[in-house]
Amino acid sequence: MDSAPRVSERTLLLLLACVQFTHIMDFMVMMPLGPQLMRELDLSTTSFGHIISVFALAAGVVGLAMAPFADRFDRRKLLLICYAGFALGTLACGLATTPGMLMAARALCGAFGGVSGATIMTIVADVVPAERRARGMGIIMTAFSAAAALGVPLGLKLAQWWKWEAPFLVIAAIAAGVWVLLFRVLPPVRSHLDIAGVDPRKDFLTLLKDRNAWTGIALMMICVMGHFMIIPYLSPYLVGNVGLPEEHLFLIYLVGGVVTIFTGPYVGKLADRHGRFRVFVVLVTCACAIIGHMATSGPLPLWHTLLNAALFFTFASGRFIPAQATISLAVPASQRGAYMSLISCSRDLASGATAAIGGMIVTRAPGGSMLHFDRLGFLAIALGLGSLWIFRQVKVAE
Repeated sequence: MDSAPRVSERTLLLLLACVQFTHIMDFMVMMPLGPQLMRELDLSTTSFGHIISVFALAAGVVGLAMAPFADRFDRRKLLLICYAGFALGTLACGLATTPGMLMAARALCGAFGGVSGATIMTIVADVVPAERRARGMGIIMTAFSAAAALGVPLGLKLAQWWKWEAPFLVIAAIAAGVWVLLFRVLPPVRSHLDIAGVDPRKDFLTLLKDRNAWTGIALMMICVMGHFMIIPYLSPYLVGNVGLPEEHLFLIYLVGGVVTIFTGPYVGKLADRHGRFRVFVVLVTCACAIIGHMATSGPLPLWHTLLNAALFFTFASGRFIPAQATISLAVPASQRGAYMSLISCSRDLASGATAAIGGMIVTRAPGGSMLHFDRLGFLAIALGLGSLWIFRQVKVAE
């Protein structure tokens, strides 16, 4: 990273976390807006599903197309361009008046948001030394927690007070302000361009032949699959099987998000201090235990359900911090931009495929309860245990 302008590492990480916050809030707020969108835009459940999936599909396709070229640019310029596109796409969501316009806007958000999200992770890997990498990833990951704890409930309230377009207009306004801060504060990130003898085209072909790089991609995919095996169906399961009142559903995200805002950075510190694999083992083991309990429990009091949510968010989400830090070390700096684009694509592919697989396993009973959710839990546990072996196979390339 160039020396001017000077900016502290923590300030830079917090700013990048703000960018990630808008990405995640934009993605997450769509799902709870479903009933209002289907009513006001006269959408079928199938059409609403297409609007949800087009975000991930566009992110995956554009990310894959961008991967061979990602390391040819200054990371700062790439992030500013893509984040501007994301902000405009979010604004277009708020201005959409037909299902077709909304779908096109969501595709625009996914296309630019996917690339800018991958670029954020690349910048973190470029500017944060390996010995503090997990801590840096932990700070970025707090954006997911903040979006769940603050962004989604606030977005729902805005939609209730005004109309469904309100959350997107607010996110677009926040993104515009963050873009200005990025423009003023973020220094050039081009050290990967100064490596002598590096040809990005040949380097990308070398990356595709790198077995260790594919092992890192496999680690990301199995972690995502273990998470998304139950995440899409957790809310209806808690309402239909555990007895959580639907009006209290937002408390799951609020409690889980608030807890992980504090535990995320701490997990990163522990991983840097005691070893990424050792901390990953503890997190996966605890995550498997809480998943097994949640997937097989009957009706529970509210306090018990919220405690389960706090533990689930802490351990199941926390395992991504040491995993992401290790994955970022799997390739040399000259290949990191392309590699993070591939990681982003694999994450989108894994989440979409896993949600589809889960939908073929669980069914909804006439009374509203979810059948066979325990099977999803057991699959998630098996994937979590499998991730331990794959994690061990990833080698550090720097």
